[in-house]
Amino acid sequence: MAEKPPDITTGPHAETDLEAQQQRRAEVRQVIAMAIPMVITMSSRAVMDVVDYMMVTWLHVDEAQAAILPAQIVMWSYIILGLGIASMVNTFASQALGRKEFRQSSAYAWQIIYIAAVFGVIGLAARPWLPALIALFGHDPTVQSLELAYTNVALLTVAPTIIAYGFGWFFVGIHRPWVTMWSAIEANAVNVVVSYILIFGHFGIEPMGIAGAAWGTLAAVSYRAIRLIVTLLTPKLAATYGSRTSWRPSWRCMRDLIRVGLPFGVQMLSEVIVWAIFVNVLIGSMFSTAHLIATSTAWQYMRIAFLPTYGVGQALTALVGKSIGAGQPQRAIRETRVVVLIILAYMGTLSLIYGLFGSTLVGWFNNDPEVMAIGRQVMICAAFFLMFDALGITYSSALRGAGETFVPSVFSIVSHWIIIVGAGWYVAVKFAHWGSLGPWLAASGLITLNGLFLWWRWHCRAWMKIRLIAASSELHVDAPRDRSA
Repeated sequence: MAEKPPDITTGPHAETDLEAQQQRRAEVRQVIAMAIPMVITMSSRAVMDVVDYMMVTWLHVDEAQAAILPAQIVMWSYIILGLGIASMVNTFASQALGRKEFRQSSAYAWQIIYIAAVFGVIGLAARPWLPALIALFGHDPTVQSLELAYTNVALLTVAPTIIAYGFGWFFVGIHRPWVTMWSAIEANAVNVVVSYILIFGHFGIEPMGIAGAAWGTLAAVSYRAIRLIVTLLTPKLAATYGSRTSWRPSWRCMRDLIRVGLPFGVQMLSEVIVWAIFVNVLIGSMFSTAHLIATSTAWQYMRIAFLPTYGVGQALTALVGKSIGAGQPQRAIRETRVVVLIILAYMGTLSLIYGLFGSTLVGWFNNDPEVMAIGRQVMICAAFFLMFDALGITYSSALRGAGETFVPSVFSIVSHWIIIVGAGWYVAVKFAHWGSLGPWLAASGLITLNGLFLWWRWHCRAWMKIRLIAASSELHVDAPRDRSA
């Protein structure tokens, strides 16, 4: 009698397949568990910006509506370098978590306070040069005065913003994203209340107009920074991460953060400067105020698209960092695959909405027919490039989790200046009858190319050769490692 073949549904292969399926499901659940609070975190930041913009529109002063985005970009052109360095706390904290070196994580977080202090002092020292800088944009004098009023206050937010970001990414890095989320929501509430009181004047306070929005932001980011620091010092976290003993300056920690974070920070700085030129010169100076208002309005919807997506990307940075720290690069690849599908689905949905209803969406902020017509063109551009932006955000985040920042940063810096500034200026001059659509077409080409390059860079697997933690393995904070955690 012939021997009965083994039952593949109950044999060792079936058990292996079942274990693999369970592992995949667990990984997907972990991605979602990390992504949800980060989406809420970054969405709350988008809401903060949109609410500020909306309250400024209630002033019924077109110049204020035109001034807020250029003023914000001037401030971000400076602060972004510090934020790029602060974001690397996520990478170092998550890789240390994967290696179960918990005290090392908090040491990196504390260094952000010292780095932020340097940025804050330099920012305040630069205030006397603000009028000359803003005058270079050549905007209407009334717009310039409002830009200056906002930026003078906004520079006070530099240090607390960097601190809030750095500690927020620390909690993401140690896989406690809900702490970061709640701090962002609470800060958002502070911003709404304070901004409303100061912009319009309540409780005996004189109306401050656009400057009130900047004061509201200062109150919000200061609250968030204090809230996160206090949380890190609570007994439970202090016992695990040694946060009450690792606060002293550590040149090794700062060196690591700057070494890996500086290329990304320079990339972010370059991008903000490029976009500042794009908004203030290629749009604001070369075309009418209507074009600037349309771009500023469409920008609010783009924030709704990319800020939550950037939040998911930061969750992916933490997941990839932990997987690599634990010596599991294949798990990092699977986690990245899940995230890219999530982000593509979100961006694809918004692409359809922006492409079909762009004019109506712009009209909710400004119902001037010229502004709506221009805004519709900008929203169609956004509908096209959002899918490629999804690729860029996903793979850039995954590469940062692996510690690869140099090559992506060099590519981004070069391509931004060539395509947005170079090609954008060319079409604005040679095809002036296109209006601001010309520069926006150049921007669409840049975002498309950047997304495709980062997709290729991740899949070529050069990041697998990086040994980020090994370069800092000699680091010892003042307290001994927590052997019991």
